[in-house]
Amino acid sequence: MSDSSAHAETILWRRLDRPGHEAARLVFHAPFWQLTGTAVFAESGAPCRLEYQVTCDPSWRTRHAQLTGWFGSRRVVCTISADARHHWRLDGRSCSDVAGCVDLDLSFSPATNLLPIRRLALPVGQAAPVRAAWLRFPEFRLEPLEQRYHRTDTERYRYESGAGTETFRAELRVTPVGFVAEYAGLWSVETQGQRT
Repeated sequence: MSDSSAHAETILWRRLDRPGHEAARLVFHAPFWQLTGTAVFAESGAPCRLEYQVTCDPSWRTRHAQLTGWFGSRRVVCTISADARHHWRLDGRSCSDVAGCVDLDLSFSPATNLLPIRRLALPVGQAAPVRAAWLRFPEFRLEPLEQRYHRTDTERYRYESGAGTETFRAELRVTPVGFVAEYAGLWSVETQGQRT
């Protein structure tokens, strides 16, 4: 994918574990990457609509994120930032538990898997650990999450998160730009496109 500010990639997912859809868009506005999207789904029997914008530097390190929307009758407004030393803040409060994390992971979305996939740019056969700042939903709390990405071929990764008996494993099929196209049992792409 060309690092051109005139180029955007878009995708639409369908949730497989509950009613829901999500649309996302990736664009380069020099010198930042911007990942934006809208997720509409059901959680604990309540409808939810969340919009997000994640901004990364040219090396795909998360710098800022904004979430707005609602969950049932609850209004959601959430601001996240990370400085060059990977010190994180959530709604202005320091989050020492996730200090040193490079990537933001939105727990309700497949979109943010793209961030470590692009940042690591793993060759086929290689693997790497990631410690992500994981935004737990619906608590909207930042927690550290140990992850591992193993690129098994040009379109597939073996993904793991957590540790011990709590380890989650899934195969991810990805698009050429790095969006997850198939996330076993959770999300499936319905359509994708690009605009130049």
